[in-house]
Amino acid sequence: MKKILLACAGGFSTSMLVAKMKEAAKEKGEEIWIDAVGDSDIEEHLDSDIILLGPQIAHRLEDLRESLSMPVFVIESLDYGTMNGTAVLDFALKEIK
Repeated sequence: MKKILLACAGGFSTSMLVAKMKEAAKEKGEEIWIDAVGDSDIEEHLDSDIILLGPQIAHRLEDLRESLSMPVFVIESLDYGTMNGTAVLDFALKEIK
């Protein structure tokens, strides 16, 4: 099972996006683990296939890429702002395949 982790300053705004991504995964018939955490809890989820950062913590991108052995990306601001779960899910799946 693929594991996608979203992280933002507190984990709250990404929780809404996770719900949208889970809906999109269900529509696609994909069984995917998706969760959201605050940026201070990222290191507790090192078994994820990919980490997607909320735009508000984009400044952590390079540090996380250097310290973690998995893909790390910043979610596109437009997709984040509109809570476009389908677009974010599609991006994540493309990057972990």
